[in-house]
Amino acid sequence: MDPLHHFHLHPIIHLPHIGPIDLSPNMAVISMWISMVLVFLLVYAASRRVSMISKGVHAVVEVLLEFVRDELVLPMMGKEGMPYIPFIATVFFFIWFCNLSGLIPGLFTPTSNINITATLAIIVFFAVHITGIREHGFFRYFKGWVPKGVPGFLFPFLFILEIPSSLAKPFSLALRLFANMFAGHVVLLIFLGMIITYKSILIAPFPVLGAVIIMVLELLFTALQAYIFAILSALYLSDAVHGGH
Repeated sequence: MDPLHHFHLHPIIHLPHIGPIDLSPNMAVISMWISMVLVFLLVYAASRRVSMISKGVHAVVEVLLEFVRDELVLPMMGKEGMPYIPFIATVFFFIWFCNLSGLIPGLFTPTSNINITATLAIIVFFAVHITGIREHGFFRYFKGWVPKGVPGFLFPFLFILEIPSSLAKPFSLALRLFANMFAGHVVLLIFLGMIITYKSILIAPFPVLGAVIIMVLELLFTALQAYIFAILSALYLSDAVHGGH
């Protein structure tokens, strides 16, 4: 059994191309659609009957949103980060549900594909710079990339050196999420493949135990990786709001 076969994406329905863009959905796209619908339904169900005493789905969503506010946004951005809670919450919930979708038989883990994590990172990249420009103005924002008090003749060199650093942030976001989700699922598939390959009641218990342990760890990692992506996004937004240097 080839563990990488699971990550090969093939069109579910063949649709026409628009230039180089293939509109045919694959399992990664389907899994993302399902994740988006589930996040929407969760929030919608929680908002239908709002009362003073939280219970059921409303209580769960309230706790999760308070977690985003108190553990992700406020520590990174302070009170200035309150308007950005919806964005960070959306990033957190969407990535978390995408991570979880790979643990459901028949679905795919969208975040184990570098194209998808790169797209998420690019969205954060533009959100950060648009926020910085909106808060400080175009020239003042980019001037803030260089520490105050630097001699004028050094300004162009330091500014140029800051550009790779700015580009490295979305690259690290995309690569970190992709690598962790990809590696975890490969290990899980290897254990499951060993069960199918050896077909021995003497050997099977060991890969089964390993698969169960990895599955439990994967459940924890799905939330952890969403948390890391969201908190780094909040950190980068904080730099933009507060002027970085």
